[in-house]
Amino acid sequence: MEIKCRSWIVALAVAATLTGTTSLAAPVPPNEISAHPGLLARLPDGRRLNFRCSGQGAPTVILEGGYAATSLAWSRVRALVAKTNRVCTYDRAGYGFSDPGPLPRDGAAIARDLDRGLRAARISGPFILVGHSAGALYVRLFSNRRPREVVGMVLVDPSVEYQEQRFAAEFGPGAGSVAPLKAVAARCLAAAEQDLLPSSEPGLARCSDRASQNQPASVAAARMAESIRASTWRTKLSELDTLWTSTSMQLSDGRQSYGELPLIVLTAEGTYSSAPEPARGAVQSLWQRLHQELADRSTRGVERQVANSSHMMMNDRPEVVAAAIAEIAGAARSRVRR
Repeated sequence: MEIKCRSWIVALAVAATLTGTTSLAAPVPPNEISAHPGLLARLPDGRRLNFRCSGQGAPTVILEGGYAATSLAWSRVRALVAKTNRVCTYDRAGYGFSDPGPLPRDGAAIARDLDRGLRAARISGPFILVGHSAGALYVRLFSNRRPREVVGMVLVDPSVEYQEQRFAAEFGPGAGSVAPLKAVAARCLAAAEQDLLPSSEPGLARCSDRASQNQPASVAAARMAESIRASTWRTKLSELDTLWTSTSMQLSDGRQSYGELPLIVLTAEGTYSSAPEPARGAVQSLWQRLHQELADRSTRGVERQVANSSHMMMNDRPEVVAAAIAEIAGAARSRVRR
């Protein structure tokens, strides 16, 4: 079956490393925290990654966002998890308060940065890894770097390797493509390199973050500064360029079984709710099947449908994500006792 209108697939499916020193910003008002860095970890090459950690208790939970997401994307989930565990989010290189990294920004580069950043920040395991969308690809690659320290994973409406090719095989060329997102990133990058941002022109207005109602001036300024940097758009474009090529190949070349690792894959029932019929059911079925394949990589893996949730499950159903993390933490502790 060929789907004529494929843009919704794209928008929903992608949208679906002890070295160095650290520094901690001074306390700031709660409503201005997002305008300031948290803990800046210095990597061996001198670049800094920004981490935000809270709570106490093992295992330490690492939250990895999807495409274009910063450490702030997990605010609702982090607040819940911090009640029982130490939980950390971070800005990938080129986002938020983290320095840009060398190209390409593929999964191997991102996992290597996280590995070195955790060591520099003295954030130790054992770890539960939580990845949303494209972030699931990155935590899986990180788990290959530290298999003995990763005691469980929660994958939140995750992207899978070669996703574009899998969608195209079932629904025709272009299904699952990130080409429209890449076109936006390329256009914004060109504008940023020419100092044309922010801009009110229709084709460029979406490149820059605009202040929202009651947003502190410091927060608005920080978001605007990030959105007009050429390095931000260069990072986004490189991540998109490598999702279904080198990042997918790195996963295919890595381990294919997670053994007895506790693993929960959460599938949002509403990811493709805007798809036209009769395609909607077929696309959602493929999405669930791809997630079941991920769960099957562990003898303790399970795939679960999450109702009343879009692709942005961490915002729609943070309590479900937090409960899955708590379940994995319990399973990990039970596994250690055995």
